[in-house]
Amino acid sequence: MLQGLRQYLPILDWGRSYSRNQLSNDLVAAVIVTIMLIPQSLAYALLAGLPAEAGIYASIVPILLYTVFGTSRSLAVGPVAVVSLLTAAAISDVAQQGTMGYAAAALTLAMLSGAMLTVMGLFRLGFLANFLSHPVIAGFITASGLLIAASQLRHVLGVEAGGGTLIELGETLLPQLSATNLVTLAIGLPAIGFLFWVRKGLKPMLRRAGLGPRLADVIAKAGPVAAVVVTTVLTWGLGLEERGVAIVGAVPQALPPFTLPDLSPALISQLFVPALLISIIGFVESISVAQTLAARKGQRINPDQELIGLGAANLGAAFTGGYPVTGGFARSVVNDDAGAETPAAGAFTALGLAFAAAFLTPLVYFLPKATLAATIIVAVLGLVDFSILRRTWAYSRGDFWAVAATIALTLGFGVETGVSAGVLISILLHLLKTSKPHVAEVGLVPDTHHFRNIDRHPVQSDPTLLSLRVDESLYFVNARFLEDCVMNRLAEGSPVENVVLMFSAVNAVDFSALESLEALDATLRRRGIKLHLSEVKGPVMDRLKGSHFIEHLSGEVFLSQYDAWCRLARQGQTPGPVKAAAE
Repeated sequence: MLQGLRQYLPILDWGRSYSRNQLSNDLVAAVIVTIMLIPQSLAYALLAGLPAEAGIYASIVPILLYTVFGTSRSLAVGPVAVVSLLTAAAISDVAQQGTMGYAAAALTLAMLSGAMLTVMGLFRLGFLANFLSHPVIAGFITASGLLIAASQLRHVLGVEAGGGTLIELGETLLPQLSATNLVTLAIGLPAIGFLFWVRKGLKPMLRRAGLGPRLADVIAKAGPVAAVVVTTVLTWGLGLEERGVAIVGAVPQALPPFTLPDLSPALISQLFVPALLISIIGFVESISVAQTLAARKGQRINPDQELIGLGAANLGAAFTGGYPVTGGFARSVVNDDAGAETPAAGAFTALGLAFAAAFLTPLVYFLPKATLAATIIVAVLGLVDFSILRRTWAYSRGDFWAVAATIALTLGFGVETGVSAGVLISILLHLLKTSKPHVAEVGLVPDTHHFRNIDRHPVQSDPTLLSLRVDESLYFVNARFLEDCVMNRLAEGSPVENVVLMFSAVNAVDFSALESLEALDATLRRRGIKLHLSEVKGPVMDRLKGSHFIEHLSGEVFLSQYDAWCRLARQGQTPGPVKAAAE
């Protein structure tokens, strides 16, 4: 029973050996991440179209729940830019921003996402994230980063603009340029420049000044807080609100409230698909970060348990005034670099944010929205990576067009269209690549037992024996392709008497492929040619034995391709009896 509980409650595993040294390191990491998360949480809530406090609420209980159920020791869960943008895109279709219905829809979206992730984890469906290829994800995140940055320019300029695509943002923003609030611009532009400098130049400068690496890192991570403090004091002291500078305003001074999502069937049906997309994107982003950080320390991540951990975090957000969350790249890297050793660092971060929610929120009343916009712009531009286009063009034109299409569709038609297209493109790419598997004619490498492609290596071959290596699993998409490929190799008047299909790379044969193999065997039999198999893997052989295919096969099943060569090639040396066997 205890072992079963540890499977679903990883805290029982790492918690029983928790040490004082780990406590010290986790506390330091929590301080650094908390300082970073306060302005970031406020900013991402505004990006999602929600009140600023929703960002802090979404960073408290969800983190605590992930601490209990998650397996990553460095992942920092909370609001992230891409999921915030997806949330705004999904909810804006069903409710008007600033209304109670909008906030309730955000809770419903978090609940649906949490339920989906939890169910996927319980049924071990973590593999579904593989339907989004890495190039497509990179393209989507790059386009989303540009969209997010463009959407925040209105706050930096102090004008009204909106839209879910780059075209719509440009159409509403450009006519407003003449109405730019220069005071707001004077806050936003220096904030952006300062935050970019903090990211790249502050820590090296502090190190040159003689500060230790840990202290320099803490001060550098506090850079955004410095921008928040300075611009807030300036706005308050100079009365800039009266000169048109938009501010955050009153933020409730309280811990996360207990909230209930809207469970109306109509709303659930409208948000179901967006919630699924948010779940998949959030999980892919989170598991990618978690596995990367775990690999640094030789740790392991359980993808299915991660689904449960993220599901619990989102359910927690749904009932405590938040909105969908996932593991963030930037904060997780900061958490790891700051020395976090266990998920307890996240719990301490949640306590720090709870303290901020209970006691510090009045201090952000005069915080300019331009400063929060600057925080978002600097954060998301770090996600933009156009080098993926150059790298995929050099390596795979198919992947290049997939990335390019995802970027173009996201920028031109919005994030939901972009991510939906990304899923479809990833699946279509897989189907395209596997629909025409590589089939190589192989021959014997002299003085060895190895077989290689006759077009690439000097090998021995036999005109009466056609040996083909199939480099892909066989299923309904490519079943007929193999049949046509074999028949195309057998020209009229061909001296071939035996065909051997080398199955060393075949991991599965579905029913459609089985029927195709049976049809191929029948066609070859009518031409006086025998069909043989070699190097069939055990699980594949078990399936084939479960049918009548092996029983009625015109040829044999050989343990190795060399056995087939020795038995069937005219210049081969026949060894002892060869059994029909599987590797």
